[in-house]
Amino acid sequence: MDNSEFFVGLDIGTNSIKVVVAEASDDKLSVVGVGSERSEGVSRGVIVDIDKAAGAIKRAVKKAETQANITIKEVVVGISANMLQIEKCQGMIAVGTQSKEITENDVRQVMAAAMIQNLPSEREVVSLLPKQFSVDGFNNIRDPRGMIGVRLEMKGIIYTAPKTIVHNTKKAIQKAGLHIVHKVITPMALSQVALNEGESDFGAIIIDMGAGQTTASVVHDHNLKLSTVDFEGGDYVTHDISVVLNTTVENATQLKLYYGTADSANADTDDTISVDVVGKSEPETISEEYLSEIIEARLQQIFTRLKGPLQDAGALSLPGGIVLTGGVAATSGIGELAKDVFGVKVRSYVPAQMGMRYPSYALGLGLVTYASNLNDIGIIADNVVNGAAINQTDSAPRPNVQPVPEEQPKATQKPAEQPKKASPKKKQKGSRMEGMKNFWSKFFD
Repeated sequence: MDNSEFFVGLDIGTNSIKVVVAEASDDKLSVVGVGSERSEGVSRGVIVDIDKAAGAIKRAVKKAETQANITIKEVVVGISANMLQIEKCQGMIAVGTQSKEITENDVRQVMAAAMIQNLPSEREVVSLLPKQFSVDGFNNIRDPRGMIGVRLEMKGIIYTAPKTIVHNTKKAIQKAGLHIVHKVITPMALSQVALNEGESDFGAIIIDMGAGQTTASVVHDHNLKLSTVDFEGGDYVTHDISVVLNTTVENATQLKLYYGTADSANADTDDTISVDVVGKSEPETISEEYLSEIIEARLQQIFTRLKGPLQDAGALSLPGGIVLTGGVAATSGIGELAKDVFGVKVRSYVPAQMGMRYPSYALGLGLVTYASNLNDIGIIADNVVNGAAINQTDSAPRPNVQPVPEEQPKATQKPAEQPKKASPKKKQKGSRMEGMKNFWSKFFD
């Protein structure tokens, strides 16, 4: 079966690798296959053993192929926000000595010019987001192709990550026999599905609660403005249960999944739970309240650490509040705990598609949604980031291909062949609240 109209999202998580296959038809995206496999060679969302990770990716892809009845060769992969840096970029080229029609190759060249900056050798550009083009001084152009001019400029945002993270991801996928068509920073993909139009526009916080880490990301004006990572997640909750109750990790996992809640105030003090204790022949009993206190303590600690950088950035004043997603977000009572810690409105996001009604599938769905929504300029930008060749012969010589020097604020975390795209146009932004504009000016508004 021809899969040129299909998009395949690959979510490489700490505990599981998930593959989501979706078909784009008539501007609609339908999930037609899902595959999931226990992770190997992955720690805290980062690949640490390429061969083991490649094997797990292969197995997850095989399951998705069977369900979707297609052969998967190309994937859209999520890149962890670990040590993410966000910077403005700006470039300019001379289209010719006289006005000429601007081609796709000119657009590629101005994007490449905007990416020329003194990046540290250990970092790599993962994504380029063009914000606007200018032709001979005329600004706010979304797509300059077909216009005529002498000078073409572009302003945008680049997202960079450590080369080690990106290289290991690419190598594992290559060893699994797959080709990457898009690399997407995970919070950008999540924002496609977890936030509604108003939240993306006026601002909201996505907290992605994985097994190995928890990532808080600020989205405003449809752009990722800040991302901070806490290197604890659901596995630490499991570890706490195991240590406090002196039971195996397997038993602790079952207790967390079937009896766990993050709201000890509403836990039942009368209901008892039987626990197999290491070194004892007979199980012991604990109350549901005691188990919830163990879970609540760790999650409260994670939320409290994330609150600091979010509060410092003023993100807790954004009208969209907080959206929880990721596997740990399925924990009962976690919304109430987050409200108590952050003091803002909180909701959880769970995909509505059949077979995916669990928050851990949010990223896989976000990846295919991101890819299907890319317009032509977005696809060109991805090609440039991925090193697609620029034809130097289809237009006049470019003696002035250079970046435009600019002071660049940063938002930094603390410790090819393309399938056809469905390309719905983005809605134009409405007016912004003046106070919010003033605050976010340091984040590129």
